Amino acid sequence: MASVQVKPLPFGRLQLLLRNITPTVPRAQSMVSASFKHHHFLGLSSYDIYIYESVRHMRNLRSWSTRRRVSKSPGVSMPVASAEDLPAVSWDSWKPEKNTVAPSLSDVIWPAAGAFAAMAILGRIDHILNPKGISMSVAPLGAVSAILFTTPSAPAARKYNIFMAQIGCAAIGVLAFSILGPGWLSRSTALAASIAFMVIARANHPPAASLPLMFIDGAKLQKLSFWYVLLPGAAACTLLCFLQEIVCYLKENLKF
Repeated sequence: MASVQVKPLPFGRLQLLLRNITPTVPRAQSMVSASFKHHHFLGLSSYDIYIYESVRHMRNLRSWSTRRRVSKSPGVSMPVASAEDLPAVSWDSWKPEKNTVAPSLSDVIWPAAGAFAAMAILGRIDHILNPKGISMSVAPLGAVSAILFTTPSAPAARKYNIFMAQIGCAAIGVLAFSILGPGWLSRSTALAASIAFMVIARANHPPAASLPLMFIDGAKLQKLSFWYVLLPGAAACTLLCFLQEIVCYLKENLKF
């Protein structure tokens, strides 16, 4: 079989074809390319291949910078990935909201006074109910007081959310204790069921999620059985809602 001699493509012709798109090769790249030996392969030398790869790389860089300029021009929207688009570490969540104003003295005094009055009244009721082993001053009511007196317009402060969540979560705690008894399984099941109940009933009230845990771990509360659905959660929230109306009236009409 006869062999056909393949002549290398002249470098001058390749340079002429790529003149319009070839940027000037830096001096450092020229010095590096000079060290390549001219081994011919399919009509192209290693030097020609190196020049071709350099040209293609520079064209990619030029097209990328062009897309960046187009995307930043007014009236043109073009999604371009860049380092500026990466999410930066923000410390805004550790600072107060920028759109909030500093509270006045009345905004501080009246909610605090309402919380003091609520715990004082519930404490007095405790003295009456102590012989029966019932306590109205339970920890979740502190969180309920903070929500009602400081953020009365929040979703968790809606009357529907409060009573639906308090009654439903308390009933779930009693059922979980009756079926599974004390222990981690009943606590886990009761908490998961309480959260699912609040989502289904659209009754977002986070303090109510602690009622099942408090019943399962509290020996005195377990004596109430299904009365726990009303005491202390729902009954105490009735008093707190009444005090909330007073606090809101004082905040609106007696400012200082």
